[in-house]
Amino acid sequence: MEQKKDTLRIYPVPKGAVLQEDYCLRIRSVGTEDWQELRTYRVKVDMHDVRCASMAYFDFSGKVEVEITFPKFYTVYRVDIRPLSLGIRPEIEPKRITFVLDKPVNLSVEVNRDRFHNLHLFAGALEELPDKAGDNVLTVSGSLERPGFLGDEVSRQLEAMPEGRMLYVEPGIYYIGECIWRLPSHTHIYLEGGAVLIGGLALEHGEGLHISGRGILYLADFARFSSINGIRLNHSRDIVIENLIFINPPHYTVSLGGCENVTLRNLKSFSCEGWSDGLDMMSCRKILAEGCFLRTSDDCVAIYGSRWDNYGGSREVTVRNMTLWADVAHPTMIGVHGDHREEGDVIEEVLFENIDVLEHHEFQPGYLGVLAINAGDKNLVRNVTYRDIRIEPFEHGKVLDFQVKWNKDYNPAPGRGIRNILLENVQVITGDGEEPSVIAGYSGEFPVEDVRIRDFYRDGAKARSLEEAGIVVGDFAENVRIE
Repeated sequence: MEQKKDTLRIYPVPKGAVLQEDYCLRIRSVGTEDWQELRTYRVKVDMHDVRCASMAYFDFSGKVEVEITFPKFYTVYRVDIRPLSLGIRPEIEPKRITFVLDKPVNLSVEVNRDRFHNLHLFAGALEELPDKAGDNVLTVSGSLERPGFLGDEVSRQLEAMPEGRMLYVEPGIYYIGECIWRLPSHTHIYLEGGAVLIGGLALEHGEGLHISGRGILYLADFARFSSINGIRLNHSRDIVIENLIFINPPHYTVSLGGCENVTLRNLKSFSCEGWSDGLDMMSCRKILAEGCFLRTSDDCVAIYGSRWDNYGGSREVTVRNMTLWADVAHPTMIGVHGDHREEGDVIEEVLFENIDVLEHHEFQPGYLGVLAINAGDKNLVRNVTYRDIRIEPFEHGKVLDFQVKWNKDYNPAPGRGIRNILLENVQVITGDGEEPSVIAGYSGEFPVEDVRIRDFYRDGAKARSLEEAGIVVGDFAENVRIE
């Protein structure tokens, strides 16, 4: 069936969903007269001083006009729509903002420089909904008026179906029995827009899992030390997770341990607890993360070697087309954890490409760096590329921190080295809270070697020297050059 040129899809909000009413949000296809209201969810941000921001999502094709007004406060004198690289400039009135979108985007709308009560707006591409009446499909019928449950009975029904089965979850709020739902292999879980699951998902020693849709995993009511992840994947392979929204998991958004051939696409996440990282990978291979918006209160993306019951290095990891916002710690981190009991691990063949960094806020001296490689635990980190990285002014930290370390809070031993690192087309807008970047080894035996910096720009001007780039080369660092 042929789609109309301009199409708009808004998803229902079930009764009991936790909303935030700082903004009145309406949208309409360009060229039409009728506005449609879009409700906003509450998302908590920044573990140091937890505040309530707003989030809304919809899908569209063609062009859509967005209107924002303010029921409680604000006389608007300034609006920043980030990432700045998108070049979206709104029309501003004292109590009203409008702007037009012509492609899918993940945005932060910040009024009067307020980054902590801002509106996160996720405008996605229309997708064709799966056939929930098809063969080998189990449909969970939801209600917008009262909550439902997902747990053992649904699992039994799924496991009785042939492999290649689909679970289709309709809009509504669903409590997950015993808080974590352990999923079967060879299954497609589809969460329709308006579906809100309270709890986490897990796959152990499995394969062939696909989780998609426009649903929300809501974990804001779990305490920090419950350590529940949004999704936990252990010793599993051939997995695709896409288009979901995660609201305040107390631990990682997606935890990958000993996994291979995993795609994480267009995930959106918010966290406000210590250790509430975004995407963490331990001993993983062939991982693709793309199109995600991660606002976390610990590392947004972290790549490690051995940890817990996962053993071995990590390799062939691609992280691209992302928007990263670290209210605490690092937007990107490589190398802290490894197999210190034996000979250590190798973390290699890593690519970060086309990344917008909206915030980096950390004051602990050992934990600074938008682009951080901290090799510890006898790890050797090599063959890492950062390409097309745009770093907006951040509150406090460093642009680069490439160091072989012995961090005694986490590492029983120092790392073995960092080798062959390429930075290409890095653009930095200088902020007030930036400290000099550092590249340094641990010793003559454990150095940093061969770091090439090509096309490094600061405030639009190409840096001709390491000094102009704001980079300090410390001891035991060899062949560090800027081009």
